[in-house]
Amino acid sequence: MVVKKKLANFSILLIDPKNSGNVGAVARAMMNFDCERLVLVNPCELDDVCYARAMHADRILDHAEIYSSFDEAVRDLDFLVATSSVESQNEKRHLRNVIFLDDFSEKIFEVNGKVGLIFGREDDGLYNDEIKQCDMLVKIPTSDAYPSLNLSHSVCVILYTLYVGGQSVHGKKREIGPVEKQKLYEFFSLLLDNVNYPSHKKENTKLMFKRVMGRAIPSTWEYHTMMGVFSSAIEALSISKKKAR
Repeated sequence: MVVKKKLANFSILLIDPKNSGNVGAVARAMMNFDCERLVLVNPCELDDVCYARAMHADRILDHAEIYSSFDEAVRDLDFLVATSSVESQNEKRHLRNVIFLDDFSEKIFEVNGKVGLIFGREDDGLYNDEIKQCDMLVKIPTSDAYPSLNLSHSVCVILYTLYVGGQSVHGKKREIGPVEKQKLYEFFSLLLDNVNYPSHKKENTKLMFKRVMGRAIPSTWEYHTMMGVFSSAIEALSISKKKAR
């Protein structure tokens, strides 16, 4: 018998949803796949249409958390996953370098902590500054002729894939958390400063590093190894600069 794994560590975040029926349908999909926490940023009214589309998922709507800003909504989450149908066609532009859903569903269960699955506006999706704050960008493979899925359909496909993938996950999760991630990014930025990395390339390179780490989901041991390398390199460069003066 297959033991079902509840998606207890996952939250669904809807940013500026405009269609109440979509919100209700998202709640119903969440109930189907044991995902309980719904977070809404500047939502439309949760009206009768919303509850009708939710069917038996009223409880998820009743307990939905509502925030006025993206930053408030993600404050207590450890790992942020943006979703988009738009990917970069240039591998040097790292903001929208995506990981496809199948690969994502295998990697994400290595994360230790609260995971936010973030879905954008029905018309405009997620803005670049919102995607920039996320650790990973996920895309559901779809036809190039019409790549955009309905909001509730996107949630349903992703939760189904995670629910099925979650059945067979065993072993200890990796343990790097948001504090360690931030420290890793700070040291990488310091390293760029110390090697006099071109300023016009710096932001894109830091974003590239964030995307690489998001896909890799480093373990605590890997984190400490990288921090040791960065720390040693920064110290050696600082000593070298002092001697050159």
